[in-house]
Amino acid sequence: MKVEQIYTGCLAHAAYYIESKGEAAVFDPLREVQPYIDRAQIDNAEIKYVFETHFHADFVSGHLDLRKKAGAEIVFGPGAKPAYEATIAQDGQIFEVGDYKVKAIHTPGHTMESTTYLLIDENGKEHGIITGDTLFIGDVGRPDLAQHVVSELTQEKLAAHLYDSLRNKIMPLSDDLIVYPNHGAGSACGKMMSKETTDTLGHQKKVNYALRADMTKEEFIKELLTGLTTPPGYFPQNVLMNIKGYESLDKIMDRATKALRPDEFEVVANETGALMLDTRDASDFAKGFVPNSINIGLDGNFAQWVGEMIPDVKQEILLITYPGKEQEAITRLSRVGYDGTVGYLKGGFQSWKSSGKDFETTDRITAEDLEKAIKSEQPLIIDVRKKSEFDSEHIIGAINVPLNEINKHLAQFPKDRTFILHCAGGYRSMIAASILKQRGWSDFADVIGGFDDISKTDTPKSEYVCPTTLL
Repeated sequence: MKVEQIYTGCLAHAAYYIESKGEAAVFDPLREVQPYIDRAQIDNAEIKYVFETHFHADFVSGHLDLRKKAGAEIVFGPGAKPAYEATIAQDGQIFEVGDYKVKAIHTPGHTMESTTYLLIDENGKEHGIITGDTLFIGDVGRPDLAQHVVSELTQEKLAAHLYDSLRNKIMPLSDDLIVYPNHGAGSACGKMMSKETTDTLGHQKKVNYALRADMTKEEFIKELLTGLTTPPGYFPQNVLMNIKGYESLDKIMDRATKALRPDEFEVVANETGALMLDTRDASDFAKGFVPNSINIGLDGNFAQWVGEMIPDVKQEILLITYPGKEQEAITRLSRVGYDGTVGYLKGGFQSWKSSGKDFETTDRITAEDLEKAIKSEQPLIIDVRKKSEFDSEHIIGAINVPLNEINKHLAQFPKDRTFILHCAGGYRSMIAASILKQRGWSDFADVIGGFDDISKTDTPKSEYVCPTTLL
């Protein structure tokens, strides 16, 4: 069997292998599994295995729905203890997919059950490795997530395991192997991963700091743990969902796709206490929004910021979207375990406005307006970017309150004077603005275009320092 197509991406978590004539394929495991079913039918193929690299923290895997609909066998690495039927592979165990073989290589470190899958073609040639969160392009997986589920698995213990896995299991493999990692740049599962999605193992041995040949275990642990920040609060909840199981996406969609007229929407909001989540762009949200709604735009790092800002994955949610975007929003919420959507505003915000109901707005200014204000008024400037971004370069005199910490530092936002918010491009500052509006703040504005536009002005800024972490 030839490998005709291998589909990987920065959000790949498990490998879905399709057995058919002349083809084996690897797909991103989004929670909605119907595309895999459809593809298999087109290719007259059988979906045979779901290979899980570990219990994922940042997304809910689609493995259970795929097993139910396609009869696929779920495979985990050694030590995994799921609360449902699955095959627990032995270290070195071979799985056959037609003439193709998949070898499980136990690589504990990111988590104790973490497993790398070695792909072997029909001629016995080793083709590549699906490394999960063990090895990224330019980085390795953070070892501090499992301790939020199992307290005795300290980050130091896991880092030591990861050092051994990389040196004893990964680095001895052939340099020409292609590395297929779970994530790319932007993921919170590593601190400095590349935007590239694949590379050869040989090149990674040369350029990846964690694979330096002369690195001691003590040096590895110190370098790996330096620059880590607190992981998103929803990570442990997603891990438990992936271990214990979850409700099928079909049931979630049936419950969530309830179109509510403005009056109905208001009644449900009042009766349930559901969080009203507006997924429109920041520019449209600023011009008008349902009072007490929170803005997290679909056209951005939606899943990440939902997970950061909504602490409970069981939170009931009412959606406000652009008409036609309701299903996408429900699905993307469900990918990160937020299955509590109870309906959406029919016709979007325009229907609310047309019904004559009250709505709110929030002020925005340009980077040029900010430059003028600094010269004449010296306003308080609050930068809601990550600390690493702020430390790299910031407006002189600005204070840093990272968006994911806003609820712990509300006292830094004054109610007796004007202040100005900004992030990197305007996405995160509007999330902050919506939260502050909900909590009673009104005398502030956020900067359109954020620091990206501010950097083009003469606003006084600190000297640029290359960041040591992207977390």
